[in-house]
Amino acid sequence: MIKIFIDQGHNPTMPNAGAEANGVRVLDVTYEVGVRLADLLRANPNFEVRLSRNSPDEQLGTSNATSLAARVNAANSWPADYFISLHCNASTNTTASGSEVYVYSETSPAFPLGEAILVGLQNATGLRNRGMFIRPSLYVLRRTNMPALLVEMGYLTNPEDARLLSTDPQSFARGIYNGMLSYFQLT
Repeated sequence: MIKIFIDQGHNPTMPNAGAEANGVRVLDVTYEVGVRLADLLRANPNFEVRLSRNSPDEQLGTSNATSLAARVNAANSWPADYFISLHCNASTNTTASGSEVYVYSETSPAFPLGEAILVGLQNATGLRNRGMFIRPSLYVLRRTNMPALLVEMGYLTNPEDARLLSTDPQSFARGIYNGMLSYFQLT
């Protein structure tokens, strides 16, 4: 049984509410994709799943730091085998588009998992694979006791990415799930 902790990035209100662009809020997208990804994983007998936010209005922590700590502590105390944090990107360049994944280091098992997830996302959504990035400074990557990755599914600041993120969360969940099946050789 592979234990997956899905962290739906950000909170419904401050602190840590996250970005909003093109009428789409990151926390709404991450919540929806997370729930749908959990459903796909739970339907597969190889996975056990927990979510950081179990309802759309669940608030984690009273500050940015305690919000991040609550997510990491829940995964560490379970303990999860893998930690997947869902996010949406933003840029001052509204043509920036696509998915990317951040990991703590290139030697982590999260790196090849991230590569597989990016292929799954590109196949399911048609969005560009922007590649893997090493980000050891990110709290959720450096404080988790298991391989962890942060998925930037698309750009809220790009009108087309934002439309897809808000109207078709199932394709993002399916893409991440298909990437996981490929990585774990369950296809």
